[in-house]
Amino acid sequence: MLLAIDIGNSATKFGVFDGERLSKRFTAPTIRGKSANEIWESIEEEVDFQVDLVVISSVVVELIDAFTELSENHFNTTPLIVDASFDFGLKIAYDPPSNAGTDRLVAASAAVRKYGKPCVVCSFGTATTVDAVNSKGEFVGGAIAPGINTLGEALFLKTSKLPRVELAKPAKAIGDSTGECIQSGIYYGYVGLVRELVARIGAELGEKATVVATGGFVNLIAGEVDFVDHADDSLILEGLCYLATAR
Repeated sequence: MLLAIDIGNSATKFGVFDGERLSKRFTAPTIRGKSANEIWESIEEEVDFQVDLVVISSVVVELIDAFTELSENHFNTTPLIVDASFDFGLKIAYDPPSNAGTDRLVAASAAVRKYGKPCVVCSFGTATTVDAVNSKGEFVGGAIAPGINTLGEALFLKTSKLPRVELAKPAKAIGDSTGECIQSGIYYGYVGLVRELVARIGAELGEKATVVATGGFVNLIAGEVDFVDHADDSLILEGLCYLATAR
């Protein structure tokens, strides 16, 4: 079995692959400073499989050593760490390429392989990224915005009277309570933000692009909009599996 690990800012996603088939997935909170043993304790109950290969992508650099130790101590294998030096099957037209973000490159690579090019890839996490790959297979960059949860948390932390609210699609745009007003502003405002970014990036790309959405909040947003062609919450895990087995 192959274990793919996608370490994000808020959550770490684990995918177990039997060949190319995703047979199991689970998630644990990303907590900076955790040791390998502490990470193991948080996932031990989920581990009911034999691991032959571990592949890791991380936007939290300080956790790579702990996850490497986790792999070596508990799965008896040295993990494959995916970074910007990998061959993603794309020309990276980004300055500098190493700053593009491994998660963005893995998602773009997987989107092209699964859905073709050109494409626009929206990843909804702690930050939201909207990236473009043109018909030449060039990753040309895109936009980075606060994630929908980050936006809501900032509103709570930076005001004295506004409460923290559940992230959910409200029944209507006109809220008749403070909580409903905040939900409306966050949700519908965020949908508008993403819609505008996708439209502008698509227009600048100059060619009809397939729009692919992924990330922790993909089901909250992508299922309620008309500009996403494919919602794929396993995109990065599948991309990691492919990169590890194609070497």
